[in-house]
Amino acid sequence: MNNKLKLFFGTVAGSLLMLTIVSTSSCKKLETEPKDWFGADLVFDTLDRLGTVAAFNLNDLYNYLPSGYNRIGGDFLDAASGDAIPSRNNTLVEYYTNRRISVVSNPDPYWANSYYGIRRTNIFMQNIGRVPIVQTSDSTAAKLTRQYWRAEARFIRCYLYFELLKRYGGVPLIGDKIFTLDDNLQIPRNTFAETVSYIVSECDIVKDSLRKETIADADWGRIPRGAAIALKCRVLLYAASPLYNGGGLETDPVKKALAGYPAADPNRWQAVITAAEEFKTLPYYKLLTAGSPTYFAAVFLNKKNEEIILAKQSANNTGLENSQAPVGFAGTATSQGYTSPTQAFVDAFPMRNGLQPFNPDGTVNTASGYNPADPYKGRDLRLNFSVFCNNDSLKWLGRAVETFEGGLDKPNSASVAIQTKTGYYLRKFLGNFQTGTSYSNQSHNFPLFRYAEILLNYAEALNETGRVENAVTEIAAIRKRSGIAAGTNNRYGIKTGITQDEMRELIRNERRIELAFEEHRFWDIRRWKTGATDLSGPVYGIKITKTGTTYTYEKVQVANLLFDNKLYHMPIPYDETVKNRALIQNEGW
Repeated sequence: MNNKLKLFFGTVAGSLLMLTIVSTSSCKKLETEPKDWFGADLVFDTLDRLGTVAAFNLNDLYNYLPSGYNRIGGDFLDAASGDAIPSRNNTLVEYYTNRRISVVSNPDPYWANSYYGIRRTNIFMQNIGRVPIVQTSDSTAAKLTRQYWRAEARFIRCYLYFELLKRYGGVPLIGDKIFTLDDNLQIPRNTFAETVSYIVSECDIVKDSLRKETIADADWGRIPRGAAIALKCRVLLYAASPLYNGGGLETDPVKKALAGYPAADPNRWQAVITAAEEFKTLPYYKLLTAGSPTYFAAVFLNKKNEEIILAKQSANNTGLENSQAPVGFAGTATSQGYTSPTQAFVDAFPMRNGLQPFNPDGTVNTASGYNPADPYKGRDLRLNFSVFCNNDSLKWLGRAVETFEGGLDKPNSASVAIQTKTGYYLRKFLGNFQTGTSYSNQSHNFPLFRYAEILLNYAEALNETGRVENAVTEIAAIRKRSGIAAGTNNRYGIKTGITQDEMRELIRNERRIELAFEEHRFWDIRRWKTGATDLSGPVYGIKITKTGTTYTYEKVQVANLLFDNKLYHMPIPYDETVKNRALIQNEGW
């Protein structure tokens, strides 16, 4: 028998288009595809009465949503945001802070992932109508299930376009098209404005076809109506922000229109306000006012709660405890301490009275009550549940953390390959292990959207339109939940008569500490165009010396960040521009 196998590969803007195996033979019996090939006729089978295989396919589409935790070579993306550095040396996430990013070297390109996911959602939406989904004798229920499934796929497509937008600006919009090798695959980029309009319109179309809140326990993790409105709000927030709203640094007008709006329009902030107010009409979502150990920590420790809009689901595990907990606990429970939060991040947290511990010039704000000799006492409780600090009263596995020089968690020993570089470890998202001797499986579902973000988006847009006191109300609600005292004026540390500029800085700081390590800060710095200050220059940690029972604290440089303006946008991968000659590369790459 004379067999010849030919493999054909194609791409659409970086996505795997097709793998076809053609077998030619002198024998009469031909196999035109592998016997175990799992094609659309099997996935969307008219005889699959329960829709079982189609449901598996839909569940797999959720895998294209970003996972968040330790996503960049084992590190959080925030380790490239100035809020932390990797405890390990020579990690991939450092490419963003040492200018090693290039068209052929980017640890988080997301281009191929997005377009492959977009193609698969299109296939799903086109074919799901063939599946009976006779789950009950009620035909209405089957119709509703099919509606939900199609809407979930359509939302995932929206989300993937946003992942592309925030990295690259405008990208090729392919709609419902499912390309074949006979199609023209030289597809140009749409403008930034066109891409924003497409995502926003798709969110508006799909929102009422998604599940309405409250979501049943069996469906928790499925995409609800609120997620579509939240995505629209986030997209509009980016679109109104300085980098994209006429503030692009491109010298080529064509590239400027691809990367953002060519001209500024302050009215774009009003669209954010409208979207946030639409979201706030939903009756289900709210900031947590109950939970253990605190309301803020409970958001991440409890799988289902009213603050989470959508989270990337995963099986309960100890992965974060193992990778992030201080290294001195490794003898009883694997603890590798991969993330070292910076001193600047710790300094960003206010005191429990809402006042910042430092003035803008770096001097101590004596009115705040901050004590340099006991720097973690009386601070915003979000610090306690975000960062492991030396000798914190919030213990871990039954003992206080020791990050002083020579302490159990900073032994400075050649036998310990990894330890904190800054005097701090990441605590956020980890389980409540104040006591015990080992870790048990925990719910670690990465929050893609939560209610606090909606309030922060709303406050930012209100402030930018001059409604400063309305913005104060939204930030005060978040601060109240975090345990900050109301004060005699009931403003939670926000001064009376605060100006728009002062409020802008306060809101940005509030986003920094509230949404830390949720993949916001890295992109916030870019949309605000503050990379030259926030991502450039020395990074500091703390050197702690223990003498008897006394600790002394010395601020020390631990790294240096490098930033170029071209890093405001990511480079389109080289192999995509080679395959699709119609793509215009972002400026500087």
